[in-house]
Amino acid sequence: MRSVAVLGATGSIGRQTLEVADHLGISVVGIAARRGSEELLDIALRRPGVSVAVAAPTGAERDHFEAALGARVAFGPEALVEMASIPGVTVLNGVVGSAGLPASVAALDAGNRLALANKESLVAGGPVLLAALARGGGELVPVDSEHSALHQCLVGEERAGVRRVVLTASGGPFRGMSPSELEQVTVEQALDHPTWKMGPRITVDSATLMNKAFEVIEAHHLFGFAYDAIEVVVHPESIVHALVEFADGSLKAHLGEPDMRTPIQYALTMPDRPAGLVGRFPLEGRSLTFEPPDTAAFPCLALGYKAGRLGASAPTALNAADEIAVNAFLDRKIGFSSIPLVIERTLADVEIRPLESVDDVMAADREARAIASGHLGASC
Repeated sequence: MRSVAVLGATGSIGRQTLEVADHLGISVVGIAARRGSEELLDIALRRPGVSVAVAAPTGAERDHFEAALGARVAFGPEALVEMASIPGVTVLNGVVGSAGLPASVAALDAGNRLALANKESLVAGGPVLLAALARGGGELVPVDSEHSALHQCLVGEERAGVRRVVLTASGGPFRGMSPSELEQVTVEQALDHPTWKMGPRITVDSATLMNKAFEVIEAHHLFGFAYDAIEVVVHPESIVHALVEFADGSLKAHLGEPDMRTPIQYALTMPDRPAGLVGRFPLEGRSLTFEPPDTAAFPCLALGYKAGRLGASAPTALNAADEIAVNAFLDRKIGFSSIPLVIERTLADVEIRPLESVDDVMAADREARAIASGHLGASC
């Protein structure tokens, strides 16, 4: 098993990756995070040989880390890119936001395996990331549970024989609520996910179904399926992570506990399957239910399909507007039901442009953020 560099080491995915690596005896050669937190420093001090990157430190954080770690710490966004470019490693990218795209491109340009948990890399910069994959000859392995499940269901299968793929959604904490009821929900309620433990933004995205919209776009780029062949079904138990239906009428499904350590391990070790941290899955007493998503109450899913079909920089704008709107909701500046309004208005106002480079993606991202920020006041 190749050594691993963990970008976003202090986030939920990063911490679980370090846990999996320790369990399997995988060497960790690098850790990175946006800020120079005490948690990151503690991880670094417990791993004396590991290189450290801090993307956006304060002056005090820079001084503190330099004093504690000396030459093995580097600073700035370019430090993440350099870490992702270390040859012969698996790069686990768990950085939050479109800031993870340059490191994802660098990992693939270096011919590395990119274990991708930074969904914005594909959503905001799909064409650019796929060009790097073709150019550098690396591997792109998804870490999201649904895409990992699809990846495993499709191994050994001819794509021409696939009728459709199905991504499952838990439905989040507000499943079954009406649009009028959603106007009253609080930040605390949105962050109380029924099955998964995740960071604040992705938890809110799960509550709005925007996370599932992003996953539809990711599935399009990862596996090359048309949007009409990618479906979403609400599955509150979160046991079936994805399904593939074939032209002969048979279906293949991936089942398992809702535990991110399983897809993380698969991304690090595939095609091998060493014993993991998740125990035996009990079948007895389990029930599986499925229902269609309510796009009237949760319009973000339809907005995702719209942006995906528009292509080019439309998904970039979708992601940027969502991040602005979700942050405003978390800061209690707008209500939950205003999140899709900000996104819809941003998509209507932004200019859709082709994407050929990371700079193109970042320019489209900045433009969409500015437009979305202008819509916050009108969406309260």
